[in-house]
Amino acid sequence: MTAEPCDAIVLAGGSGSRMGGVDKPAIEVGGRSMLATALAAVEDADVTVVVGPHRDDLDPSVRQAQESPRGAGPVAALAAGLQQCGTAPIVAVLAADLPTITAEAVDRLREAVDTTGADAAFAVDESGRVQFLLGVWRTSALSERLTALGGLTNQPMKSLVPDNVTTVAMSDISDCDTEADLLAARARIAHTPLSIADARTTLRGAIESLPALEQSPIDAIGGALAQPLVAADALPRVDVSAMDGYAVSGPGPWQLDTAIRYAGSTDEVVLDPGHAVRIATGAHVPAGATAVIRDEHTDLDGTTLSHKDDTPDRDDTRRRGEDWHPGVTLAATGTRVTAALASLARSAEVTELLVRGPVRAHIVVTGDEIRRDGPLRDGQTRDSLGPVLPHYLSWCGMQSNASTHLRDTAGGFDELLAPGSTDTDVIVIVGATGGGAADHLRQALNRAGARIVVSRVRCRPGGSQVVAALPDERIVIGLPGNPYAAVATILLTAPAVAAALIGAPRPAVVTGAVANAAAVAPNGSRGDTPRIVPVHRRPDGTLVAVNQVRTAHLGALVGAEALAVIEPATPDGGVVELLPLPR
Repeated sequence: MTAEPCDAIVLAGGSGSRMGGVDKPAIEVGGRSMLATALAAVEDADVTVVVGPHRDDLDPSVRQAQESPRGAGPVAALAAGLQQCGTAPIVAVLAADLPTITAEAVDRLREAVDTTGADAAFAVDESGRVQFLLGVWRTSALSERLTALGGLTNQPMKSLVPDNVTTVAMSDISDCDTEADLLAARARIAHTPLSIADARTTLRGAIESLPALEQSPIDAIGGALAQPLVAADALPRVDVSAMDGYAVSGPGPWQLDTAIRYAGSTDEVVLDPGHAVRIATGAHVPAGATAVIRDEHTDLDGTTLSHKDDTPDRDDTRRRGEDWHPGVTLAATGTRVTAALASLARSAEVTELLVRGPVRAHIVVTGDEIRRDGPLRDGQTRDSLGPVLPHYLSWCGMQSNASTHLRDTAGGFDELLAPGSTDTDVIVIVGATGGGAADHLRQALNRAGARIVVSRVRCRPGGSQVVAALPDERIVIGLPGNPYAAVATILLTAPAVAAALIGAPRPAVVTGAVANAAAVAPNGSRGDTPRIVPVHRRPDGTLVAVNQVRTAHLGALVGAEALAVIEPATPDGGVVELLPLPR
């Protein structure tokens, strides 16, 4: 992406007349609305403006505008959007009926404007048609062309096009004007693996957050705040001693009284000027005290206390509210509730948190050949993954609350996927995703009326994974059947699913340099699909990838620090994404 700042205008109006007047931008393709797809493609814009009917579900950071009069056409809509833009020198313009538009496509147009000096760059589809509603403009040029037109109502987009333009040929950027276009786009997306980045973006936009519930701080661990954590009381609540020593009143020397202040003491002690009492760490400072002096800074001669020469003149009192006062925000909405945050809430006297999550997962292992306990019979395989999968899910932000073994039958999933369960947010299914003779999950999801969010992902292993939303909003994560591929998929996908469900920020990408990446990276005839392999850390701190991995067991993960996502043609020492492994 170029470094030049960019604003974005997404045109989300129009009548959708060839689809019976429906709200086209709200139509879902590939698990999310076409408007959500468009917004994801320009998520790096400085300012994003959506032009069309007001939409209550848009993020508050997205500005909204409406052309006047309503329905006056794309040129009038562009003018309304431009008025709401910021000061970026370029502006991306795209329609909200491009179901396969990506950030990469927008970046190519930005680069074309940057490198050619053109006033605008437009995409050209496979048929050779220029897509005037998929382009990047120099903001000044767009403003000048709109002004030069005079009237804006019902003007064709071609009337805006300046002389100094460039085009970029692209594939798979067709818009959806008819039901046939829509069906074709859905079919195309269903069979096209997404990149890892696109899969995560799709998950974020297509998965509804869980409802917010009030829970105790301890029960809320694993969820995320649905409203800020605000201190209910000050800390400290009263002035307390930070050290073992003496509470004193006024300048020294002091007469030591017989009372002793212990932590938790409720005795009423009042210090007169010139007097002192012994005090323990954490004890409430008595009334009348002007300071606390630690033991090592004092001399005691009988009952006369004095300050040692050549020691700091300091007060070891922790004053009320020194850490925070009532009403102070301690954590923002979306912050994950960890053990530390739960402890913080209790320190702030907060007894209930409004939280989404924690995410509850039901693990389902499939296969006639799988046996968890007891001796193996001919043709059986030990379930080496199911019993440890809760550990990996917990690492990814999900709590396992049930486990099931399903036989390989055509209707085996139907009861599992039927509405009714209220104690599960995610169903994690091992196996049956590949489309083979015994792989029935995709057909069962279709029968259940599930909305496929991610059908396949361009990675190896884990490419056959599927993520779907059932009509009751439970999420299904379908994993490959072999243990290594299943763990790789969980580490790649489950954190993004969990974050979307609890409304937490997108998980940060961890990176590291892999010393022998070139030996592992796909290249040329070896394909263009990223590989996911274990990496070990040498004594000198460098990471080394394991090239040959047996996938029927987790032996390759023993002693590994992470899984590395090795992109095609990565050189030795190249920086790659790391999926840290639980310890």
